[in-house]
Amino acid sequence: MGCIDEMDYEILLPSSSIKECADYIKKNFKEIYYVRQGYRIFNTFLIGFNPIPVAVENDDIIMPYVKPCHGSFVLRIKAKNEVERLRGGGL
Repeated sequence: MGCIDEMDYEILLPSSSIKECADYIKKNFKEIYYVRQGYRIFNTFLIGFNPIPVAVENDDIIMPYVKPCHGSFVLRIKAKNEVERLRGGGL
């Protein structure tokens, strides 16, 4: 996968704090995996406070994303391969 900016994504929670993003994911999704800061997904290293919640819904990844100088967001990205890797415990 390439840069997240080049992917087809949906912003579920715009311009929020890292904590607000984590709370949103925990409150709104059932299938959640907790990863450590620096976990690589879509060739991007996640930034946040350990543990970072990443949710799965169908073939979508719901994740917090920190874009320097723009803030934190919760994104939904369709990505069956990443879903399978996350479910399998792959790093």
